[in-house]
Amino acid sequence: MADDRHEAMQAVAAEIRGCTLCDLHLSRTKAVPGAGSSSADILFIGEGPGFHEDRQGLPFVGRSGDYLNDLLKLIHLDRDAVFITNVVKCRPPENRDPLPVEIATCKPYLDQQINLIDPLVIVTLGRFSMARYFPGGKITQIHGKPKIENGRAYIPLFHPAAVLRNPDLRPVMEADVNQIPSILEDMRQKRAAGSKPPESAGDDAPPPQQLSLF
Repeated sequence: MADDRHEAMQAVAAEIRGCTLCDLHLSRTKAVPGAGSSSADILFIGEGPGFHEDRQGLPFVGRSGDYLNDLLKLIHLDRDAVFITNVVKCRPPENRDPLPVEIATCKPYLDQQINLIDPLVIVTLGRFSMARYFPGGKITQIHGKPKIENGRAYIPLFHPAAVLRNPDLRPVMEADVNQIPSILEDMRQKRAAGSKPPESAGDDAPPPQQLSLF
């Protein structure tokens, strides 16, 4: 079963690397499908690849990635134990915000990844992945406040890059991250009791919209 899941994830990654469905493929160096465990209990979803991610084909490998690694260490995890991806799989030019059409084009890939991994906890990093599960939400108001649906927890967090730009957010970010182990354990108990998300989790997410910063 684990081998089948890994192979299916690899097949999705291969589709993403060859994708030409939106204009982002015209300027990318490498697509960035995601990285980590195909059977992870925790899935992190960011916004889109940056300069270093575009060069290496891996998510969160620049300064934001270093900080994400530090956050994982706070809860005694490393990248191999989780799965990390983004709402768009190719770098938007000049690191601009992803456009609604780009998010919509990548959505089926992300849906497939979520359905295959079947995580207990989805952690959103930044506004655009947050909007998938918290439409109309403001990150400054809802960060760290989990939503529990169908035996899965959705936790909105600031994007690591935002924290690096504003160091005053570090204590808040770290306090939010420190909640993850207890939320995960709660979800394990709920899943064991028979509450499991449907196969189509994420398919009913609202269409993407341009978002304001706060």
